[in-house]
Amino acid sequence: MDVQNKKLKNLLVINSSARFTGSQSRKLAEAFINHWKEKYLNSNIHLRELGNQIIPHITEEWIVAAFKPLENRTQKDVKSLELSDEYIKELKDADTIVIASPMYNWSIPSSLKAYIDQVVRVNETWKHNPDNIQNPYIGLLENKEVVLLLTRGSQGYEQGNYNEHKDFQTNYLKWVFNVMGISEIHVINLDGEADGKENYSLAIHSAHQRTIDVIDTKLS
Repeated sequence: MDVQNKKLKNLLVINSSARFTGSQSRKLAEAFINHWKEKYLNSNIHLRELGNQIIPHITEEWIVAAFKPLENRTQKDVKSLELSDEYIKELKDADTIVIASPMYNWSIPSSLKAYIDQVVRVNETWKHNPDNIQNPYIGLLENKEVVLLLTRGSQGYEQGNYNEHKDFQTNYLKWVFNVMGISEIHVINLDGEADGKENYSLAIHSAHQRTIDVIDTKLS
């Protein structure tokens, strides 16, 4: 066992499934956490639950406060951004960020989308670059890695496969974290829950093994 204790590692795990019982994305996250604990004895693990929480949508008050300079914000502005600030601090504190997400209607759970709206925030996780009209985003989250643990009922969502055009989950999440400055993104997918128990059992085993492997071979 390769135990690393030289540097304190901070892990943020975000669960977004509406299910507890039977949630394969939660089981992948659990497998990740268990192996992470073996590999990094000296680490902080923070769990953020989205799937069974009411995540506020952004409002006009939120938008006004977010675009207002810090020194000009009122107490009402500060209150509007309170939860957003909490979420963003968790991201900034983390070395590795794990997103465990099922596919709902070819995309992500609404709770995860509401969370993303709270954290993709100008001058906090990205800033505007007026000199590049095609990609005017400068990410502010540095030296971080993301692991996407993605589950889907059907198969064929990989690049070049027959359901690729229906996947509004994978590339969207990659782009969101790219905008915030993270380019080291590792994807583990578990597909086919609706396609038969025997094949799905093999897929589960494979996904769990890849979850362990990504800790051992990909994460710094």
